Amino acid sequence: MLTNKKIILAVSGSIAAYKTATLTRLLVKKGAEVKVIMTPAATEFISALTLSTLSKNPVVADVATGSSWNNHVELALWADVMLIAPASANTLAKMANGLCDNLLLATYLSAKCPVLFAPAMDLDMWEHPTTQRNVGLLSSFPKHQMIPVGEGELASGLVGKGRMAEPEDIVAFLDNFFAAQSPQLLAGKTIMLTSGGTIEPIDPVRYITNHSTGKMGAAIAEQCARLGAKVIFINGGQGLRPKHPNIEIVTAPSANEMFLASKQHFPFCDAAILAAAVADYSPTEVADKKIKKKAEQFDINLKKTVDIAAFLGQAKTEKQILVGFALETNNAVENAQKKISSKNLDFIVLNTLEDAGAGFGHDTNKVSLIDNQGQIDTRPLQSKIAVAVDIVDKLVSLL
Repeated sequence: MLTNKKIILAVSGSIAAYKTATLTRLLVKKGAEVKVIMTPAATEFISALTLSTLSKNPVVADVATGSSWNNHVELALWADVMLIAPASANTLAKMANGLCDNLLLATYLSAKCPVLFAPAMDLDMWEHPTTQRNVGLLSSFPKHQMIPVGEGELASGLVGKGRMAEPEDIVAFLDNFFAAQSPQLLAGKTIMLTSGGTIEPIDPVRYITNHSTGKMGAAIAEQCARLGAKVIFINGGQGLRPKHPNIEIVTAPSANEMFLASKQHFPFCDAAILAAAVADYSPTEVADKKIKKKAEQFDINLKKTVDIAAFLGQAKTEKQILVGFALETNNAVENAQKKISSKNLDFIVLNTLEDAGAGFGHDTNKVSLIDNQGQIDTRPLQSKIAVAVDIVDKLVSLL
């Protein structure tokens, strides 16, 4: 979605300005053309040379450079979007009240393009009534959108809201923003998606499960729906539920129930993404009453569950796309490639517990997209929202 998009990255004075180096690199890597404007205060936090090198364009911070005038009107008209990140409390206040004492604000007041702003400040500043008033006012302006602040440890040592959104999340926000403006790339398509962990009952109280939270599956479902697809979301016994109106949720707590639901819906889908963590084994017998604690040792007999990916791989037609997931702890790429072949997948999303911040329970993930032609695209650690964008981009290219 960002290919050939013209983006003004406007950097104001905040400690979060250091993140704009990563943000600029990610935007350029996505194919965007980036021009950076800085306030004089911002240059105290990160150098113009750094951002100029990464953006491959001159960085401007003053109305004039030597005897040359930096034409803020032309710059504003050039852009497809103006991204103000970080947007300090001071800059937000000036924007809300029409003040114009630097090049960033002059460009902002000249902009006819959409304006996205990512606030960054300490907790007390963020919660102050004047800041909340300014943010509310700006959000009410036409073509203005706020990128939500993050929550965590702040520069002051306080913990709370006020952090600028992480660069990967800002890029994902932009991707979604442009997706909403562009033709719905998955309009008319039906995508089936399995998500979350299954639960295999032992008795009415206990069950076998895994650590899956369903965050990755929910993020993928939301992205597919944003691009116009009808999504059949088959959710395990535990897992986050997406909220987009284009998503139909089917509850399938156990591995067998998920298999039956997948078997039912797959023939009517253009693609299936199998993001669920499905149990490989389930108890051969389920007690109808709670098993009492008696013996020192207690054994449970298990039987193998149906391999949903392998079943659908045999059933799929030439017009259908099948995407699998693999969580490996050793020989990751080799094992993932074997799954592509044995299960007749078009591509697989590989992640590993060996990468810090990846896997179950995190808001981030680090994956490799491996297709049935042997191509491997390894992505950096990024938010699961950003990972979802990458996965759905790959799906769109195949559909």
